[in-house]
Amino acid sequence: MYEETSAPIPNPAVGGAAIRCAFFPPPPANDAPADVKGLIDLILTRYHDTHRRELPQAIAMARKVEAVHAGDAECPRGLADHLAFMADDLESHQQREEQVLFPMILGGGSPMIRFPIGRMMAEHADVEEQLVRLRALTHDHSAPPGACATWRALVIACRKLDFDLREHMRLENEVLFEPFLT
Repeated sequence: MYEETSAPIPNPAVGGAAIRCAFFPPPPANDAPADVKGLIDLILTRYHDTHRRELPQAIAMARKVEAVHAGDAECPRGLADHLAFMADDLESHQQREEQVLFPMILGGGSPMIRFPIGRMMAEHADVEEQLVRLRALTHDHSAPPGACATWRALVIACRKLDFDLREHMRLENEVLFEPFLT
């Protein structure tokens, strides 16, 4: 029976030393190191959970500010819809990381891991574009003089979201994903 494997094959021509078929990559490491598991746990608790908790609050504040201050020239019109779009996009992205990519990483990776990592990194580039739009809608994350408490809180929430998402993506792109791309 023919079985595809990357297990070493004894070669009698070289004293029984193991050879490996060039068509199959070496097997992945047994398990991801503990620091990788810790990093994934940090990403899940510090970023994924935080985004899921804070984005709906920011959307609600944006809807309130847009409704109450509709006549104000500096009103961040379209911000609630943009945040809602970001929340939907981010939830889908995080689900794919949690259900597909992170388990692959924790299993030590495989040659195929480059594909989901590449997809996640492309989506991170999309998020960076969304953050540029967020900054424009919030006038560089600033409220006008005399803004109400909700508007000021909204600006702070958007500034925090911007910072958190950038750090979240940096940790994944430069720390978590990097060893699997080299």
